[in-house]
Amino acid sequence: MTGFSKESIKRPRLPMKNLNQLIEIAQNIVVSGKGILAADESTPTIAKRFAAHDIPNSEENRLSYRSALFTTEGLSQYISGTILFDETIRQSVGDTPIPKLISDAGLIPGIKVDGGLRDLPGFPGEKFTQGLDELLPRMEEYRELGARFSKWRAVVAIGEGLPTHTAVETAAHTLAMFAALSQEAGLVPIVEPEILMNGDHTIERCQEVSEDALIAVFSELAAHRVNLEGMLLKTGMILSGQDCSFQADTETIAECTLACMRRTVPAAVPGILFLSGGQSEIEATERLNAICQTKDVPWALSISFGRALQATALKTWGGNTDNIPAAQSALLHRAKCNSLAMLGKYSTEVEAGASS
Repeated sequence: MTGFSKESIKRPRLPMKNLNQLIEIAQNIVVSGKGILAADESTPTIAKRFAAHDIPNSEENRLSYRSALFTTEGLSQYISGTILFDETIRQSVGDTPIPKLISDAGLIPGIKVDGGLRDLPGFPGEKFTQGLDELLPRMEEYRELGARFSKWRAVVAIGEGLPTHTAVETAAHTLAMFAALSQEAGLVPIVEPEILMNGDHTIERCQEVSEDALIAVFSELAAHRVNLEGMLLKTGMILSGQDCSFQADTETIAECTLACMRRTVPAAVPGILFLSGGQSEIEATERLNAICQTKDVPWALSISFGRALQATALKTWGGNTDNIPAAQSALLHRAKCNSLAMLGKYSTEVEAGASS
């Protein structure tokens, strides 16, 4: 006897009205040929991005840059939503709050809700994500401010003796707690277990760790009664470590990534959003295209790119408002390339700017 009755293991559901809203939003985020613009860099992170181009990290510059991204004419053809940082969701352009600015542009506003990474006590080289304290009221406030989805990032490092079981389970548990609270707050959770590229590990090792991590994540999501139809997965492509002496080719990356996802991600999940994870703009697009040329998967394949959408746009803008139209043009081109890659139709001609 296990001690569980049939009654005790029944999984209660969210009220149908709320569940239907979450499912609809999740499906709209991963609608065919569209993905997410990740603009949720913390203030210290965007300071590093700005510093690379000698741009002062002022609130005025952060607002000017991000609002330029969100108001790029035609962006909604290729981008379904954008992830914001706490500062940004509270800002306005004139009398227009940023979330309304985004909605008016045809995009869905979302919000990063995790509190960043800290060293995992007793486990050198491994991290955990903080921010569960008071998370529910924070997310309820974000929904009032206009957010319709939320994102939480956890990381798993590969190295000698890493990852440990404890680190993987800690990441899975916090992601599941976040997802359950997010759905309770009426926000679609984007669950992000990122396998870090740092290290000299092979692509085979990356796949092995990714499969273990995703199995742990979905086990915890089930234990926390998270509705899979009303959530999305954000995760990395399966890649060789950045210091590995042998870098897998694009075809192998696509094969390993799809094999990993098929083995671990339930069909009920509406979509998988790939993160760029330090890849260059063109590398990320080429590899995405190879992955998305398959049709034999149960989920929508999409993106949630930060630098791989923004790098050229940020460099072009350079802190000068006169450069905003050119920066927006660069973003639109990159978004179009990735939209075509999500359809498996990206090409060198498209990259060069030729019409398809």
